[in-house]
Amino acid sequence: MEGVFSATGKRKRAIANVILKPGSGKRIVNKTPIMDHIKSEMLIMDIEQPFQLLQNSESFDMVARVKGGGLSGQAGAIRLGISRALAQMSEESRKELRKSGLLTRDSRVVERKKYGMAGARKRYQFSKR
Repeated sequence: MEGVFSATGKRKRAIANVILKPGSGKRIVNKTPIMDHIKSEMLIMDIEQPFQLLQNSESFDMVARVKGGGLSGQAGAIRLGISRALAQMSEESRKELRKSGLLTRDSRVVERKKYGMAGARKRYQFSKR
């Protein structure tokens, strides 16, 4: 279809499939309005960041399917998916998004627990006697 862009974003354990269509600025996440799924105003501002950067927030409808992780990871995954989809529009928008660091995947994930330890790094209490 003409003018429809889709991309996948990942953050921590969350994976988001994002579809951008020309429209009036509706935001749908998992078949519900974005305010119902992601209740934090800060996370919604984080998701809207690529649109704000390119000044085209009202010209696209966003539909996202997201699974895994928590709300923060899901918000990060949606933001990366939106950025990748907007980067398909033009080379100029790709350069803007790259310069702001919105096309770089945040690769930080939870470190695994090691044997003989309480967590990844925390040790059990040492007893001298």
